[in-house]
Amino acid sequence: MPIRNRATRLSLIALGMALACLTADAAAKPDHSDQRQHYRNVMQAIAHGPVDSWKREISDLADYPLLPYVELALVQRGHATPPLSQVEAFLKRWPDTLVARDLRESILRQLATAQDWPAFRRLWSASSADDLQCAWQRARIAGGETPDYAKDIAPLWLQPRPTPASCDALFAWARQKGILTDGEIWKRIEGAAEAANPGTVSHIANLLQGADKDAANRIAASVRDPATTLAKAAQWPDSVRNRDAVSFGMLRYARKNSGAAETLWADLGDRFKWDAAQKNRVLNAIAVYRATGFESDALARLKALPSDAADDSSREWRVRVALASLDWNETLAALDAMSDVQKADARWRYLRARVLGKLDRQDEAAAIFADVAKEANFHGFLAADWINAPYTICPADSVPDKAAEQAIAEQPDLARALEFFALGELTKARREWNFALQRLAAEQRPLAADFAYRNEWFDRAVFLLSASPQTLTWYEQRFPLAHKARVLRNAREAGIDPAWAYAIIRAESAWMSDARSHADAYGLMQLLPAVAKKVAGAAKVAYGRPGDLFDPVLNIQLGTLYLGQMARQYSGSPWLASAAYNAGGRPVGRWLDARGTLEPDFFIETIPYKETRDYVARVLAFSVIYDWRLNNKVIPLATRMPKAGQAYAPPKSDAQRKTVACPAPVLPAASPEGE
Repeated sequence: MPIRNRATRLSLIALGMALACLTADAAAKPDHSDQRQHYRNVMQAIAHGPVDSWKREISDLADYPLLPYVELALVQRGHATPPLSQVEAFLKRWPDTLVARDLRESILRQLATAQDWPAFRRLWSASSADDLQCAWQRARIAGGETPDYAKDIAPLWLQPRPTPASCDALFAWARQKGILTDGEIWKRIEGAAEAANPGTVSHIANLLQGADKDAANRIAASVRDPATTLAKAAQWPDSVRNRDAVSFGMLRYARKNSGAAETLWADLGDRFKWDAAQKNRVLNAIAVYRATGFESDALARLKALPSDAADDSSREWRVRVALASLDWNETLAALDAMSDVQKADARWRYLRARVLGKLDRQDEAAAIFADVAKEANFHGFLAADWINAPYTICPADSVPDKAAEQAIAEQPDLARALEFFALGELTKARREWNFALQRLAAEQRPLAADFAYRNEWFDRAVFLLSASPQTLTWYEQRFPLAHKARVLRNAREAGIDPAWAYAIIRAESAWMSDARSHADAYGLMQLLPAVAKKVAGAAKVAYGRPGDLFDPVLNIQLGTLYLGQMARQYSGSPWLASAAYNAGGRPVGRWLDARGTLEPDFFIETIPYKETRDYVARVLAFSVIYDWRLNNKVIPLATRMPKAGQAYAPPKSDAQRKTVACPAPVLPAASPEGE
């Protein structure tokens, strides 16, 4: 239950009086740099100091953007759960702010845990959080209302992501009332199984009973451990659910071991009466995963797929397998079999032109190259090289609206985001930024991105402007030349092209200095601590702990040195080193052993890992754009792609470069990095 605290109420009254006296002076302090230490001192005093010690510093914060966080700290001081009246007063004082939303949702979660539904309803405001939406429906039920399944429960139940455990009580109620039917339960089980989420399947199975529960758990086991579970499938009776268990399990099994899956399917294929969806699921999975390993039977399997079993993935892999075998007629036939959407993509148009060239249909190839060359992306740049055309890069040339820019600068949520950024509290800065974007009109968002860029918060501009076709031509903001002197110096000391170093930074972290990946890579160039330690030791560079890699200075220094080492392993080749930077040296070695004689553009397209395949193309495109940003002209992309084993040296300052031209402005069909 809420705790009432007289000392906190007096603190809030004193704060209000202090701020009232300072309002008249607020406009005199537009620059907040001198207030930051006061803010730190106040927050430290509230958290750890004597009761009223914060008052010595508060007088300077009347107009400070982060004042709501000071007041929140006072509301929460000494409370597990602040009194509801104080919470409501805070929400009234700071309506429509992130800090208010956070406080409200924190208290709502506590009230839901306590099942204090009257207080929950009193404080409720619409939320996008799944757990709170479930709690709201439970509060309605406690108040005598009956939620509508289609409107109130289905959006939570049928979503692809796992639902919070706090939603279980709502779903159990819906099941008990007959609102959540067997059909709806199986619909979600099938979705979770296809998404390879056996934990969700097992959890949902608890809503079933008897044979249905056993069948659901069998599906979960088949997805979790297909080899062990499907080894027993020949003894299963033929039923819809057992066929589902086999087909969903085969999806996972084929990915892990396509050969074993193929052998098992030869045994099970005739033992069950498959419906079309079940059989096609298995046939597609085996064919695609045989293809990702470039097995000898892959092309035949892909060509033999029934039309309703083929999908975009199988059609793409049919092209790659034919391409790897240098069978130009089969490659062209595979390109012809693609969907209209795929055929319109620059990747497949470019490959069509290349294959037509191999078939001595040069005029047809040249026409396609000329069309693809209009796009500022990896395949567009390569197409331009094939016909000796300039690169098409058309930077935005907009006239800023000063009034609109001023409105952005004065937007309070953005002001809080920028202030947290200035304080180095980047997680809080991003949360305020994301909250602010939700409140901006579509036409204001590019201005907000530019505002972040002008304040050297580069990653916000990169992410926001790269997500919209309308802002892809904002090259200055999307490809910032941050830390320019340092990148140029460190790259040259490492013996690599600065444009490539910039491209790696842009592809790895999009300029988020505190980026940390699931693989535990850190900072701008996403260095693994073990790699950083080894590189630092060899170069006699001071390095203490992984967190040091969030420092851009150290990260760029060690990252460029590591890039130089990687390049030397591949005769200087930046595209092969980029592949190894992303996937590791062992996979790249396997691919080179298998297909190292392919021309570089064909080799890149046959990289089995989608992430690496796209990454290499993205880095190479970024290298072109950064070369242009640095030099106004560019080294032809084709020269950055020597054949495997061929020596490559980074371009010198007097290297011959090609021009960049801008025809009548048109929006590119795709971003340079394929975003």
